[in-house]
Amino acid sequence: MIENTLGEIEARIQQAGAVTPEQKRELLQLLATLKAEVATLAQTHGEQASSITGFANISTHEATRADQNPQLRELSVRGLRSSVEGFEKSHPQLVQIVNSISNTLANLGI
Repeated sequence: MIENTLGEIEARIQQAGAVTPEQKRELLQLLATLKAEVATLAQTHGEQASSITGFANISTHEATRADQNPQLRELSVRGLRSSVEGFEKSHPQLVQIVNSISNTLANLGI
């Protein structure tokens, strides 16, 4: 399920017409790092890994829509950030990559 969700995110980014090629490249690089981090997390915290990928999917959807709703985008990005709370010490790279993705997605609407 996690792998399918990550595949959906990748497809959504590649097909997003409202995103510049540079932004797509940045998001795809961040997504590749997220895949590795979530795979590690899933071995010990499967539900949390699933939540993180779910919020990443929703956030990507909201940030790449042609007709964006800023409130929904911000709410979904906040959910993504919240999904990694508590992992700062055990998975600092995961928290860092989620924060980078969140910031990038939030800035797409500017």
